[in-house]
Amino acid sequence: MFPRLLVLAGPLKDSTIDLGDGETTLGREPGNSIVVIDPSVSRHHCLFRREADGGFQIKDMDSRNGTLVNGARVKEQVLRHGDQISIGDSAFLFQMEDQEQTAAANQVEFDESRLTAETTVIYPKDVVYLHPQRLLEDLQPSAQVAENLSALLKISRIVHAIRDLDELQAQLLSLIFEVVPAERGAILLSENAGQDISSFHARTRQSGQPRQLRVSRTIVSQVMKENVAILGIDVPGGKLRNVASLADAAVHSLLCVPLAVFHKTIGCIYLDSTSSSSRFSEDHLQLTAAVAGLSAVALDNARRVQWLEQENHRLTTEVSQEQSLIGESPRMKEIYQFLAKVAPTDSTVLIEGESGTGKELAARALHRNSPRSGKPFIAINCAAIPESLLESDLFGHERGAFTGAASQKKGRLEVADGGVVFLDEIGELAPALQVKLLRVLQEREFERVGGTRPIKVDIRLIAATNRDLSEAVRKGEFRQDLYYRLAVVKLAMPPLREHRDDITVLTRHFIQKHAKRCNVKAKPVSPEAMSLLVHYDWPGNIRELENAIERALVLGNSDMILAEDLPESLLEHGTEELKQGKYHAKVKDLKKDLIIAAVEQSRGNYVEAAGILGVHPNYLHRLIKNLGLRDELNEMLRAGPASKPPARPRISGGAA
Repeated sequence: MFPRLLVLAGPLKDSTIDLGDGETTLGREPGNSIVVIDPSVSRHHCLFRREADGGFQIKDMDSRNGTLVNGARVKEQVLRHGDQISIGDSAFLFQMEDQEQTAAANQVEFDESRLTAETTVIYPKDVVYLHPQRLLEDLQPSAQVAENLSALLKISRIVHAIRDLDELQAQLLSLIFEVVPAERGAILLSENAGQDISSFHARTRQSGQPRQLRVSRTIVSQVMKENVAILGIDVPGGKLRNVASLADAAVHSLLCVPLAVFHKTIGCIYLDSTSSSSRFSEDHLQLTAAVAGLSAVALDNARRVQWLEQENHRLTTEVSQEQSLIGESPRMKEIYQFLAKVAPTDSTVLIEGESGTGKELAARALHRNSPRSGKPFIAINCAAIPESLLESDLFGHERGAFTGAASQKKGRLEVADGGVVFLDEIGELAPALQVKLLRVLQEREFERVGGTRPIKVDIRLIAATNRDLSEAVRKGEFRQDLYYRLAVVKLAMPPLREHRDDITVLTRHFIQKHAKRCNVKAKPVSPEAMSLLVHYDWPGNIRELENAIERALVLGNSDMILAEDLPESLLEHGTEELKQGKYHAKVKDLKKDLIIAAVEQSRGNYVEAAGILGVHPNYLHRLIKNLGLRDELNEMLRAGPASKPPARPRISGGAA
């Protein structure tokens, strides 16, 4: 097995790192096997180690920001093919390749010798097996012709049933060896008509994988550029003996035919033989050219499917990176430990927490690290869909079940069969639907709207809410039996103010994310701005922090995120460190003076005070809270006129 890391994000993006048989260390210091220049990567971050059974293991070396595999923090773990590894701002995809496939990609060597010999050349229009009319006119019926047509039918049937590119190329060469006396063969594929060969696959008739196969670049280039098939019958006796690769291999006969799709040459098939008694003939040339014509589309489709699968894997990994929980505080470590224990099970999970704390990210982490990761993850917001539509959306409906039901429709529970259903804002579910959902949890079956036949589903249910469901049960607003079914395992997502240690890490993550998405330059954060970010209470939690960082990146004019680039609510809530900046301190003091004067002038009537300032009463209350004026104003109003500040001006109106 040949392990490697495909770098999907970070300073080494778009590179491939081969992992050897020993230990491979990764970190920021130059002494590591893999050096990643990134402040979020520790000096000695982690290592990769081959085990005795041939597997590979990753081990975190007590790094500052941790090592994540498939979104979950790990200390030591055996890697599987396709695992996604996150280290700082870098993302890697772990792959294990068979030695046979890896060798095949490196076994073709080009010989640069010039081709000076006369050869037999045919063009696609001259391939009689691909033109039925010419087949009838040019070939006399014979057993050989019938055998060739039978072979072409067999090859066409087999190659068009194979999707994997490596398997298709291996099978195609084996089939060619059955009808052509070649000893060695190769399929060379290109993206731009022979300028650059992008992939190789070579085989021999006897031993399978050759150690090395040298081919003439001149022959390959002529075949692919001119879209012609070339036959060399007597190589040693002609001027082809001057081609070094053919002379070294003692080649007696060779064939090279183009692979063309819609008048575009995508590669070629190369065959040769060292036997003087088994020479190629023009019939072999015709037959091989016909095979190339029949298989070119299948090869092109397989190559495109391979590229699409790799691209899909890459994009899925990038999305997973964006949808991963981030944080290294003790509270977040508890979350990671919980997820690692619960993910492999099928238990129903209830995730509680304020809005914006990452409840859906936790649900996706459970799905991504469970045996159901290859199945659908269906997210449903119970508060966003009207009650009249939610039942049909969840359970589906039969044709004619209600006005407008023109056809049968599968519900999301049915679509999610085998996967995970995430019900967000479960506390907003209507009582009638709570009864139906209870049956789904108990029996794993339901009926479509208007249907009579029960439908069985295999799903794992994860629910989330920002309400206190136990209190809702006490008030009769939520069914007690459903609550107990949902709360088999409970997870409480902490608000951001309870794990402020993660604000710095989250800020750096959001800067990188939105700099790329908004096409702006990533910026460092000034100490003054970072102090504001760390000490703010974040009522909107992580979602509010992300929005604040995106706003600062888009609207900021300097090479650094400054305090004035942040939302006004953060400036109003300013800390002691903010007083070091005279401008913001003066603005804050002026706001305080204006509000105190307006409240004093209105004798404690906040609606009237808001009118004096020219702002909405709700906004005035928010200003008072953010500026910490509540106690001071209450004390002033209780004390009466004696506590009036001596220099408060009267305000006749206008905005604050």
